[in-house]
Amino acid sequence: MAYASAAGYGNLPNGNWSPQIYAKMVQIAFRKESIVRDITNSDYTGEISEFGDTVKIIKEPNIEVSAYVRGQTVRAQDLDDDEIILIIDKANKFAFRVNDIEKKQSHINWEQQATDQAAYRMRDAYDSEILSYMAGYLGTDDGELDLAAHKIGAAGGPVEITTGGTVSSTLFTPLGMINRMERLLSQQNVPDEGRWFAADPVFFEKLGDEDSKFVNNDFADKGVLTNGRVHIGKVRGFDMYRTNNLPTVGNGPAGNATSDHGVIMAGHSSACATAEQLNTVETLRDGDDFADLTRGLHLYGRKVLRSEALVGAYYHSA
Repeated sequence: MAYASAAGYGNLPNGNWSPQIYAKMVQIAFRKESIVRDITNSDYTGEISEFGDTVKIIKEPNIEVSAYVRGQTVRAQDLDDDEIILIIDKANKFAFRVNDIEKKQSHINWEQQATDQAAYRMRDAYDSEILSYMAGYLGTDDGELDLAAHKIGAAGGPVEITTGGTVSSTLFTPLGMINRMERLLSQQNVPDEGRWFAADPVFFEKLGDEDSKFVNNDFADKGVLTNGRVHIGKVRGFDMYRTNNLPTVGNGPAGNATSDHGVIMAGHSSACATAEQLNTVETLRDGDDFADLTRGLHLYGRKVLRSEALVGAYYHSA
């Protein structure tokens, strides 16, 4: 039987904990994989434990090379040990309760189901925030390098991605966009190994519609498209990632051509450093009810180290 609930009691309002309502099987929410751990430098994750922690990252020294002249004194260069500070200043949390009666009546471990779902939702929020943060560096002046050339299109004037038509400065094929990003990174001497490319499902649909020669060469016998990393091997030297967590404007790249667009990004794993820690997951008794409370806290920080190793495009799907 289902127990009566007090007025205003909102926990599991549909009575889904009671076995007479639904069968034992529960529909598990579809989960998107994180890509941030793959495309950033996460070597510093183990060095944090609390909100406000800082990680000191020593910048790679700039070695000067000059012509040698016989008989001239060779003077050694002093190396700089400039540091970049990564601050753990971001946090996400979850908290839910499971009533004792509901727990007793159910044949399902709802605490485990809900905890798993919360962990994936936090991972989703983590990806979205960091990808948006990285996209914010596109087209800006970082004090050393004008990155305007690393931004293709603009927030108010996205380029078109299409599989037909005449290619121009505002119209690209999917492979043409990948080629352009590869060239921009190569012009900044970004290493080949560790390059990544991230786009949303709309772009990958266009990429799959590319001419048969491309499909045969790059997709054949390489696996299937899945969330997260796309198992098709490298394309133009990039590890390929599909994600729904890139920033969008309006209704995204498939919306109105003048007001809606999406973002495509490419870069190198050394471009951005991240550190994160699922700081706390705890269960405790609810002081106001016969229930268990489960809550968790996820801490993280991020810092762009090499802005020249990021490139992106504002685009609309034609």
